[in-house]
Amino acid sequence: MNRLREFLELYAFGVCTAIGEKLGIASARIRMWFIYISFLTVGSPIIIYMILAFWLNIKRYILNAKRNPLRYL
Repeated sequence: MNRLREFLELYAFGVCTAIGEKLGIASARIRMWFIYISFLTVGSPIIIYMILAFWLNIKRYILNAKRNPLRYL
């Protein structure tokens, strides 16, 4: 079970981790509540999760592009 969790934390989008860092809450607790809410609302938070994942990846891409010295050659 730990291997699966480590794999997901490394290769997943990191939305729950980013929210946890901003709010000061453990990411495991946020994931648990996300699962509960997904069951209660028949999956609508998955759409919000995908939007947040897209936003975090775009933000990461923009920040890395600003630091890339080869970009301006």
